[in-house]
Amino acid sequence: SSTMSLSEAEVQSARGAWEKMYVDAEDNGTAVLIRMFTEHPDTKSYFTHFKGMDSAEEMKQSDQVRGHGKKVFSAINDMVQHLDNSEAFLGIVTPLGKKHATQLKIDPKNFRIICDIILQLMEEKFGGDSKASFEKVTNEICTHLNNIYKEEGW
Repeated sequence: SSTMSLSEAEVQSARGAWEKMYVDAEDNGTAVLIRMFTEHPDTKSYFTHFKGMDSAEEMKQSDQVRGHGKKVFSAINDMVQHLDNSEAFLGIVTPLGKKHATQLKIDPKNFRIICDIILQLMEEKFGGDSKASFEKVTNEICTHLNNIYKEEGW
């Protein structure tokens, strides 16, 4: 469905939690990707230019890893800004989902992986309340992405 399942209060607390992460968008985005590539090495296969990188240190120094980390965080930030407007939210999520499904052919389970890592990092840095308030947002994002994948025939 196109309606968002978050109350106004939930939207506000999710935004507050996300803002703390987004202050260091590049560093935190990079940390999330490094953790994903390290804990789920198969995810690296989608990024041809990251393939040869094995050490976290090497990835941390890579402009490409940093650039993509920042890109992921910017996209989520756009979604977070539109949590109270399902039309605008879907306007961001839909093309992103389509691109990952049709052009990049990324397995949709990887969205859940990356969202879970973001939640982990949030909890480590800012505690369980931050994680809890953002969990609904990641569920919302993953649900919509999965719906787009289904429409694209996955």
